[in-house]
Amino acid sequence: MFENLSDKLERSFKLLKGEGRITELNVAETLKEVRRALLDADVNYKVAKTFTDTVKEKALGQNVLTSVKPSQLMVKIVHDELTLLMGGETADIDLKGSPAVILMSGLQGSGKTTFSGKLANMLKSKRGKNPLLAACDVYRPAAIEQLKILGEQTGIPVYSEEDNKNPVEIAKHAVAEAKKTGRDLVIVDTAGRLAIDEQMMQEIAAIKKAINPDETLFVVDSMTGQDAVNTAKEFNDRLNFDGVVLTKLDGDTRGGAALSIRTVVTKPIKFVGTGEKMDALDVFHPSRMADRILGMGDIVSLVEKAQEQFDEEEAKRLQKRLAKDQFDFNDFMGQIRQIKKMGNLKDLASMIPGVGKMMKDIDIKDDSFKNIEAIISSMTPKERSTPVILNGSRRLRIAKGSGTTVQEVNNLIKQFDQTRKMMKMITTTKGGDKRTPMLKRR
Repeated sequence: MFENLSDKLERSFKLLKGEGRITELNVAETLKEVRRALLDADVNYKVAKTFTDTVKEKALGQNVLTSVKPSQLMVKIVHDELTLLMGGETADIDLKGSPAVILMSGLQGSGKTTFSGKLANMLKSKRGKNPLLAACDVYRPAAIEQLKILGEQTGIPVYSEEDNKNPVEIAKHAVAEAKKTGRDLVIVDTAGRLAIDEQMMQEIAAIKKAINPDETLFVVDSMTGQDAVNTAKEFNDRLNFDGVVLTKLDGDTRGGAALSIRTVVTKPIKFVGTGEKMDALDVFHPSRMADRILGMGDIVSLVEKAQEQFDEEEAKRLQKRLAKDQFDFNDFMGQIRQIKKMGNLKDLASMIPGVGKMMKDIDIKDDSFKNIEAIISSMTPKERSTPVILNGSRRLRIAKGSGTTVQEVNNLIKQFDQTRKMMKMITTTKGGDKRTPMLKRR
């Protein structure tokens, strides 16, 4: 995500390295490269020009302190302007209704149905909501079935009327059903088309008028670049939606939609989809996204993801075992499972400042722990709980059972020993910090 843009912006800032001060000449050269980088990322031309003009005006008006290099100052100005370009502040979602009603809109293939399931799951797990999903896409084959499958995965009921082809009626009935069954949130999934047409616009407008949603979201595939921005403008002109959702940001996206859409439609980006899993959905934070674009990482989001998987009781149990030097392969496997729940490994690595650039050309697969899990699973319960008994013959048996080599088994045991020593050392420093060593709470 944004890798090409990040590289090109970094190269443009290098033009100021070695310069003693900011001048109109060296700023012009730098911003020429910045504008080119934005255009290559499929950012709207007018947006890119206004952006660089604003940066130039602010840069030339700055007095560079002796302790701050011109390139550092330019990065700071670009970061602040990128944040403003994407909305400035994090935008919340309106859930005040009783029930609160959220209406989805967008073209076919943008990911509305999947996002509906993800959003329901997020609001249920993080905001304590009791949602109902409404299947109002009566045209696309298997759309209703897809929503039901997502509902089953997350334990959220789906309201549908297979024999009714009137989406306005279905939406109204779904809201009534939520009131009757005590649900405090209705998420309405609607139909899209391959391109904007008058019939679709009239239909989505009629649904909005009938159910008067608290929140109308426009869902767009971020990989479509400027087409996404143009589509958003047309939808906004007809619907006056409340916010934008960018899906597929984990794909090969240049980032133009994320950087342009806020300026063109003057509506905030509220959520971003970052993968196929049901928990691969993030609230959009403009400042954090600017950090990532400029290669600064996103350590706050990384900590938040860790805390979502944080189990306080498990942490206390682990603390006691570490203190007694009882940390074993069962505990080690538990820590691996917590890390896997946090999301895509390469995406997590990119959140660590400086690491994202180093990992750019390295393919980190989601099954990177597969061999480790296979080795541990090939151990007997006694071997997992008492690693000291793992002699040569046991290691050979484990290697054969896990489809690995004895060297891989030896390496894992060595890593395990190092991890155990490090974790014990961390927990015993400063008089014994009682927090979990791997997932400390803020």
